[in-house]
Amino acid sequence: MAFAPSASARTLHVVALGDSLTAGLGLPQDQSFPSVLQKALRAKGWDVEIANAGVSGDTAADGLARLDWSVPDGTDAVILELGANDMLRGQDPAGTRKTLDRIVTKLSDRHIKVLIAGMRANPTLGADYGRAFDGLYPDLAMTYKLPLYPFFLDGVAGDPKLNQPDGMHPTGKGVEIIVARILPSVETLLQSISP
Repeated sequence: MAFAPSASARTLHVVALGDSLTAGLGLPQDQSFPSVLQKALRAKGWDVEIANAGVSGDTAADGLARLDWSVPDGTDAVILELGANDMLRGQDPAGTRKTLDRIVTKLSDRHIKVLIAGMRANPTLGADYGRAFDGLYPDLAMTYKLPLYPFFLDGVAGDPKLNQPDGMHPTGKGVEIIVARILPSVETLLQSISP
């Protein structure tokens, strides 16, 4: 079901809080996820500003540490894309889950809507780790009744044509695919914001 943009007379303020995948590592700023998403939403009639609060290398704990200044007063919603670096460092998924829980709780206390952008574990980390890590995002979404975009890199991960030479960070074309796929979830998030 498609939603019409809200009749709100004000600009909606969204913060994309994440790591290098949000920041746009290796890309010009106008090809970063927040920039491309903002352009796509505006093309659909949304009066929205997407702030880029992506910091390359950040773990969930790093995101929590900078949460208050990364998400300023007046923010309506947050797209939460953290945890990939925790996984790449082999950190305990239970610890990542606990940290993301604290981020969600702090945002909820501020009446800021949250869309969780999930991540998947690298298969080389083993099946047990994969189950624990992959399950933390749906579990968090279910616990707090939050919208979940299950896999931020859906349609892009593992495709050499859509990733930079490091094999982990999307190209500009890869970012366009991410935005096209996550767009309905973001529109639903925006629709949930009270005018």
